[in-house]
Amino acid sequence: MKILSPLKIAIAIIALTSFTISCNNDDEMPADNTITGIAKTNSNLTILVQALVKADLATTLQGSGPFTVFAPTDAAFVAFLKTTPYATLNDVPKDVLTQILLNHVVSGKVKSTDLSTGYIKTLAKSSASGMNTMSMYVDLTSGVKLNGVAKVTTADVVASNGVIHIVDAVINLPTIVTHATANANFTSVVGALTKAGQPNFVSILSGAGPFTVFAPTNDAFTAFNTELAPGGIAGVSTANLTKVLQYHVVSGNILAASLTEGQIVSTLQTPQTFTVQLAGGAKIKDVNNRISTIVATDVQCSNGVIHVLNKVLLPAL
Repeated sequence: MKILSPLKIAIAIIALTSFTISCNNDDEMPADNTITGIAKTNSNLTILVQALVKADLATTLQGSGPFTVFAPTDAAFVAFLKTTPYATLNDVPKDVLTQILLNHVVSGKVKSTDLSTGYIKTLAKSSASGMNTMSMYVDLTSGVKLNGVAKVTTADVVASNGVIHIVDAVINLPTIVTHATANANFTSVVGALTKAGQPNFVSILSGAGPFTVFAPTNDAFTAFNTELAPGGIAGVSTANLTKVLQYHVVSGNILAASLTEGQIVSTLQTPQTFTVQLAGGAKIKDVNNRISTIVATDVQCSNGVIHVLNKVLLPAL
């Protein structure tokens, strides 16, 4: 038997040690601190991770970004699925799931201190909207509430490619009704739309559309009530109130950029129209020659778009 020299034994030990260290280093992969990586380590976000994988978005949210993700918990997904025709996540069509998930994603790194009450854009789109990205309403009245349905329960989980805010509900693509009910400045128009005896405006404006709604603010309704004194809005018959509401709705997804000076716009209150005026800012002249100013534009919904008015439009009654 050949006996190894002390020198050869030492060399062999060094080689074996180097190999072991090399293997150990290969096993110690760098931590994935991307949005997807962090979600994978959170036991309350397992369904979100499954959904991201199914929609081929897991890799996207490991990219450079930056992204802001409002991340629904497992409990949020379970509750959401009960409101849908889908029994499980696997039953949700991929294209539908993709847009629902994208409705939780905003471009840029938006921390909680960067948020303010108002509208931001998500990455979700719908065919009825002309593939324009959805608007999300942020309400800071009490904490952070999104589209009137989801509250942020844990904010500012910082990732290498953005930030995560954990929410307690899935935020589905918003309809016109979603945005009308989410914004406290629209309680008067919502009250009018849901008044007994009216057509089912909630069902209509939750439908496929698309619709363009010129929505008066609460202050606009207050002024309108004064204008109709002494009876006020309460003195308007149900049939005439229906005409007023229909006069604010137009077929199609009409963005502010497509409005033109002198444009005659047909409304659902057929055959009544109104006229667009752009000089000095976008305004609408109704058939009674009253002028309403468009104070906010392009609140994008999945089934149309909302523009905000400072005055109620009045058709011929």
